[in-house]
Parts: sequence; structure tokens; C-alpha cells
Amino acid sequence: MSALTKVRAAEYAALLRRDDQELRRRTAPEVWSPLEYACHMRDVLLAQRERVLLARRADTPTLEPMGRDERVEHDGYADQQPSDVARQLGDAALLFANVLDRLAPADWDRTLIYNFPERQQRPLSWLALHTLHELRHHLLDIRRQLD
Repeated sequence: MSALTKVRAAEYAALLRRDDQELRRRTAPEVWSPLEYACHMRDVLLAQRERVLLARRADTPTLEPMGRDERVEHDGYADQQPSDVARQLGDAALLFANVLDRLAPADWDRTLIYNFPERQQRPLSWLALHTLHELRHHLLDIRRQLD
């Protein structure tokens, strides 16, 4: 799983080398731009890393929502530099992959209370797969907008 995380981050980085205006354009007011999706995925990887680390030191912790919609404005996603975001996303992927690589077989069954899409107890194996799904899903969102 960790290798695929790094591969996906490299795919984002390649797309972030496109024309600056193309990366910042929203196709509809309620749809994030490619740059905003990339910023979101950087932050998802960082948040998920912290969640894995928390689940390793506490029994079934309840996770706080990451505030994905608020971050777009609060962190100024649309104003960030694509090359910076590409580098940061790559670093976030390495950090997330590192914690996955360090999980012992029994750690994959450690649980946490995940609040999205609904509040439910989930194992770390689910969190890792869900994160990979999000990486792929938002990569497709970006490609659709750029094509």
C-alpha cells in the first residue's frame, strides 16, 4: 500500500506542472479546482498519518473531522503555488507511507472511530485502503477537469 501511495503522489505532481491558470480554474462554483483537490489530498495524507499514529498509542480513539471544506478557505488552497503543493504532497505521501510500513501485522486490526462518511468503528487496514481510494478518486477528479 505504501508504494502505491508514493506512485499516486507522483501522478499528482506531474499534473501540477500544467498551466497555472488551468490548475486554479473551477469548472463550477461548488467544484474544487485541480489545485484545491491537490491541496486537499496533501492535507488528507497528513491527517491520516496522525490518525494512524494515534490509533497505535490509544485504544479505539474517536477522530475529529479534519474540516475539509473549511480548509479550502482557511489555508488559502487557491492561492498556493502548484510546485510547492506538488513537493508537499510528495512529502506527505512519504510520511504516510512510512507509518504504514512500520505497522506490525496486529496493528492493522487496531481500531478507531471514524466520522466519515458515517460514524463507525474501523480498523487501520480500512483507513489505509480508504486513503488510497481518496488518492485515486481525487486524481480522477483532477484529470476530468484538465482534459
